[in-house]
Amino acid sequence: MVFCGMNKKQRETLEAVFSVPVPKNLLWYDIESLLKAIGCKVKNRGGSRVGFGIDNDMLYAHRPHPQKEAKVFAVNNVRAFLERHGVTP
Repeated sequence: MVFCGMNKKQRETLEAVFSVPVPKNLLWYDIESLLKAIGCKVKNRGGSRVGFGIDNDMLYAHRPHPQKEAKVFAVNNVRAFLERHGVTP
């Protein structure tokens, strides 16, 4: 299910999240934009920790720093979260 509120960049990010192998140059900022587009509420936690929630399901992650690229394990967690909510490319 692809949400009509997604722009082209967010749809490309969705496809990248589900690609195998996971791209190592996927920017965390783009993943956050995708999660916001599907309706996630963002909760900034301490430091680089951030939570994304839909209903009562939360995805917690750490924003990468000093680099901008998302870690492979973080992308895999995002993929599982999206699958739980029926969001696929």
